[in-house]
This record gives sequence, structure tokens and C-alpha cells, in this order.
Amino acid sequence: MDILKFITAGSVDDGKSTLIGRLLYDTDSILEDQLEAIKSANRKNDDGTVDLAIITDGLKAEREQGITIDVAYKYFQTDKRKFIIADTPGHIQYTRNMVTGASGADLAIILIDARKGVIEQTIRHTFLVSLLNIQHVLVCVNKMDMVDYDQESFEKIKSDYLQFSNKLTIQNIEFIPVSALRGDNIVIKSRNMPWYDGPSLIHFLETVDVKPFATSGKGRFPVQWIVRPQTDELHDYRGYAGRIVGGSFKVGDKVAIMPSGFRSTITHIELNNEQKVDAEEGESVIIRLEDDIDISRGDLIVSAADIPEVTKDIEASICWMDLRPLDLSQTYLLQTNSKLSRVKIQDILHKVNINTLEEIPADTFSLNDIGKVRIRSADELVVDTYAENKATGGAILIDTRTNLTVGALMFS
Repeated sequence: MDILKFITAGSVDDGKSTLIGRLLYDTDSILEDQLEAIKSANRKNDDGTVDLAIITDGLKAEREQGITIDVAYKYFQTDKRKFIIADTPGHIQYTRNMVTGASGADLAIILIDARKGVIEQTIRHTFLVSLLNIQHVLVCVNKMDMVDYDQESFEKIKSDYLQFSNKLTIQNIEFIPVSALRGDNIVIKSRNMPWYDGPSLIHFLETVDVKPFATSGKGRFPVQWIVRPQTDELHDYRGYAGRIVGGSFKVGDKVAIMPSGFRSTITHIELNNEQKVDAEEGESVIIRLEDDIDISRGDLIVSAADIPEVTKDIEASICWMDLRPLDLSQTYLLQTNSKLSRVKIQDILHKVNINTLEEIPADTFSLNDIGKVRIRSADELVVDTYAENKATGGAILIDTRTNLTVGALMFS
């Protein structure tokens, strides 16, 4: 049974938490003790029914304010699929939380209030989804009960959304009219919208063909650990442990070790003390080579036929995540996989006004700002573009003064 990882995003009070609560409730995915605790809680809807948003609003501040602040992860499954839901905050103040939750998602659900239509936050969230290269978007037009299940309201929102999203690089966009509060088109098709002939939300999630992020297929193996037992039995053993993040490898393959560029041949691939002929993307294995080469944690073993660029100068999109603004005079640490390098931000190319998608000049970044920068590294960096491979094309920026993660980077 495969796993679908998706996020929900929308403006404050669009009903994200209620949608997830309804989805879990109507698929019988809530444990009895949880259900009793929810029913005994003080939060009720106007009609006296249980407020299902309380299922995902786990923080005390979220329950008091009725907003989502941090990313809440929920897990459930049906007969057809397993699901991991990341309920991400909608408020502009928590953009960094949404970026964190969306970074590993296969699909994004964008909620729009049927009464409000497409607003600035809708554009913001869709831009972030596009920036993080999520290629499947489901737009749920929520609170259809508040507009008397009017088809024209739904079609107007659909048209407005497609008008601005056409500027972005999202391959698949679908639309479903729903009422999370009433349960319309969540698990069961709604009788209140006979004009809609598409699937319910759960049917869509169970059947949508979302393949894992398709890398370029180029062999990529970041070395996480050098295995040297140095026992009498394994005196000359030298292996390199890690997880394959792109393409595949097999015994006999010619490979290059980056950034040094030394060449060798794979002699063994091992998994759980068993010998394998080959290994594919996503597998954690030990690779052994024909030659004794100086390889360190953070180096990259790549297919000799697909050698990536080695450079000290890179351009990257950035989401700033720190209360302190970006300091161009400060040295930061760049971490990509297990490699750490000292870097400086050489230049700010632009900042994005993600309410209008306009690129504007900037001399710094503040919390939740997004834009593009040019970076200079003290070490040679081995990079792919983020569009080619998220694992080797993405990184985090760490402040050496506080050891806090201050930025998320997508190489271009």
C-alpha cells in the first residue's frame, strides 16, 4: 500500500483544521478515547455540533485563538492508501512553518473560502507550492453551504485561480466544491451540488496518480558515514553508508567521487549484511569501491556518466526563517545532506512580493521574506538544481552565532 503525503494550506478561518477533522471523523480514523475527549471539549459549532478543528489544533494557543500556528501531522489510512497530512499555518506570520511542512509533500490542498474567493493568501500559498516544486494541487472551495451551494460562485473562483496560477509552474490543478462543516463532498458525494460531477475529496486522494518526486534519474549517493570496522575479520573493509537520493547503482558501475573527481568502480552493494546486485533511489545501503580513495562524510558518489556541476558560486531561491534579518557581512553555514560549508551571501538579486508575484529590489531579508540570492562558498559545492533533485538541489542556512536554521534554499 503506497503512502500519499499532502499538505493543507489556506487563509485564517478558511477551514483547514475542520476539513482534516471531518476527513478523519468520516473515515472512522479517530480513536475512541480521542473522540470522547473531543466531545467533552467546550468548543462547539454554532449549531451545537462538535468542532472538528480541535482534532488538529493541538497547541493550547491554537485552541484558544482558533488558528493554526505550527505544522500538525496526522496519519490515517483507508483500504486503498495510507496518508500523512501536514496541516500548515495559513497566516503570513507563519510562512516558514508552511515551507517546512510542504518540503516533503507530494500534493497540496489549497482551501478557498467560497464567500471570499481568491485572496492574497491564496496567491501566497500557491506561489510557495510552486517554489517547492509540488506539481499536484487540489483546490477545495470550502464553505459552499454559506453561499447556498451556488455553482456560479464556484466557477468564478475556479476561473480567478487559473488566471494567476498559469504564471506558475504547476502541472496538475483540480477543483472540488466542499463544505467541511457539513461534510459535503468530503467522504460522500453531496446531494446539495448535483451540478458537480467530480469525485469526493477522499475518492480523489485515494485514486490520484501522484508519483514520488521524479528526480532527473542521475545517480546520486551522499556519503553519511565511513564504515571501517578494523577488526581481524574485517581488517581491510572500507564501505560508504548513505541513502541513494537519485537514480540507481549496480555492482560494476563506474562512479566519480565529488568534489574531488576521482573515479572508481562499485564492487559491492550491501544491505543488512546481505549482498545486492543493485540499489535504487530511496534505499539506504553500503557501497564499496574497487580503489582506496580519500572519501569523507558529505562527499557525493555519482554516476560517472552524469557528473554534476562543481562550483563555489551558486544562485538560489531563499525563504528567510529568522527573526534577525539577513546580514550580508555575516558568515553562515550551508548544509546540504551531511556536508557543511562556510558561505557568505554575496548579493540579493531580488525579493518576491508574493501577493502580486512581482520581483522587487531588496537589500536584506526579514522573517518570512522570499527571494533570490547569490552565494559564495569557502568550499567547492556539488549541486543539482532543485527542479532536478530536491535532495542535492536544496539546503538549509545556519547562523553560526546562534546555531539556528535561518533559511531554506532551493538551488537554481
